[in-house]
Amino acid sequence: MRSKKIKEGIERVPHRALLYATGIPKSEMKKPFIGVATGFTDIIPGHIGMHDLERFIEKGIHTGGGYPFFFGIPGICDGIAMGHTGMHYSLPSRELIADMVETIAEAHQLDGLVLLTNCDKITPGMLMASARINIPSIVVTAGPMLSGRLRGKRLSLVNDAFEAVGKYKKGLIKDEELEALEMCACPGVGSCQGMYTANTMACVTEAIGMSLSRCATSLAVSADKRRIAFESGKRIVELVKKNVTPRKIMTEKAFENAIMVDLALGGSTNTVLHIAAIAYEAGVELPLETFDILARKTPHLANMLPGGEHFLEDLEWAGGIPALMKRLRNNLHDAITVSGKRIFEIADSAEIVDTNVIRPLDKSYHKEGGIAIIRGNIAPDGAVVKQSAVSKNTMKFEGVAKVFNSEEDGMKAIMNGKIKQGDVVVIRYEGPKGGPGMREMLSPTAAIAGMGLSESVALITDGRFSGGTRGPCIGHISPEAMEGGVIAILKDGDRIRIDIPGRRLDVILTDEEIKERLSKWKLPKPKINRGYLERYARMVSSAGSGAVMK
Repeated sequence: MRSKKIKEGIERVPHRALLYATGIPKSEMKKPFIGVATGFTDIIPGHIGMHDLERFIEKGIHTGGGYPFFFGIPGICDGIAMGHTGMHYSLPSRELIADMVETIAEAHQLDGLVLLTNCDKITPGMLMASARINIPSIVVTAGPMLSGRLRGKRLSLVNDAFEAVGKYKKGLIKDEELEALEMCACPGVGSCQGMYTANTMACVTEAIGMSLSRCATSLAVSADKRRIAFESGKRIVELVKKNVTPRKIMTEKAFENAIMVDLALGGSTNTVLHIAAIAYEAGVELPLETFDILARKTPHLANMLPGGEHFLEDLEWAGGIPALMKRLRNNLHDAITVSGKRIFEIADSAEIVDTNVIRPLDKSYHKEGGIAIIRGNIAPDGAVVKQSAVSKNTMKFEGVAKVFNSEEDGMKAIMNGKIKQGDVVVIRYEGPKGGPGMREMLSPTAAIAGMGLSESVALITDGRFSGGTRGPCIGHISPEAMEGGVIAILKDGDRIRIDIPGRRLDVILTDEEIKERLSKWKLPKPKINRGYLERYARMVSSAGSGAVMK
């Protein structure tokens, strides 16, 4: 056990004295020391119920024969951080979370980790840390929120709160309904109800083998979630005893499994960033093109919000991730998981309860998976689109550029009615370096959808999108504007051509015209020149490589 370094030998008398000061009984000193990294906070709905789950994790660790030590990890609610300066900090917080887990685990030589998480950047940050330090670890995602209810209609945050802003601005709803929606869309504890980033990452975590079966979809309010927390606490002690480390689980084949599950769900485009970053920490080479290669052969089987109709509660009651893996079994690899069961064993024992929520392969919603990788003269190093949330009518789109140098400028134009049918909204200098922090563009895309323009207006950006974005919206454009990418030299009136089936994103300019414009481009001053974000902007890599700090 690693913890012997802090508790055995004559030279460790002062260390033991400090440990005894915490109240640990002498009888427990020889047991594995298990760190429980908890993301509890009062301000994130997905995390407010974690104190309850902490109790069950603690019971499980004691039952399994370990001794738990809890430590806190910060988190950001992307929905609350959205649309203002707070979103600069969201993606960069992922690196801080990974660093903090690494720091505590290494400083105290913990034998194993239970990672209690739920929301957007907290989950990938914790997975990155587990891959980096490579000590036995298990992830407990705290579970999705129940759907809201208003006059018999089920509600979700993005489709019924964010998009309400555009509907209200266009006069489609009145004050009373707006107030009712904001009170009812999120009824309580849990991650937001659709296949947005938090829930997509929970599904990815289960599919990659780092959490127990049904953990991703078991509801935050359920007794099942408590039992999973207990079993996870118990299981981590066994993982320590058998020295089952994250890099033994998170192999190249496991990453491919996770990507295929993500594609079949039509998950958030943010997973492209997060899966790449986790792979980087695990020492697994994962080219951006892997997502597109797998998308070509992985059908879209679950029509989840925001582009579809189903909530996470529907997926849970349909059989969860094990049921989806049963559908995909012939495409998946038979990898190991933290449960001790292999992927095929989990898939074979699953039951598909609802064949509309998890469709058969021959009745898929789309023949290809939810995410596509786009290239072209605007994005030679790649861009990402959630093609499962794009209608057939807009899979090919050509329009006139309306160019903005920040999310705020773009949002102002949308809300003031300056965006019309046939426009391509270009929001740049919002990439990892330029933002800095690669902000999500949910407010602009939701406003466009709320105004009824999602079939006639496209949006492209070097920033990123929430899992709640729908319509012809292309993000992660690389190289970003701050690196002198072609997006930096686009002008109002340029014609932009989007061809998702053909995987192209181009401005209708000659190579000579592009070269001439680039020769006149000058690097703008950074938007933020102090503190953590200034350091982040200097050290972060491109979106195409996961936006990791190097």
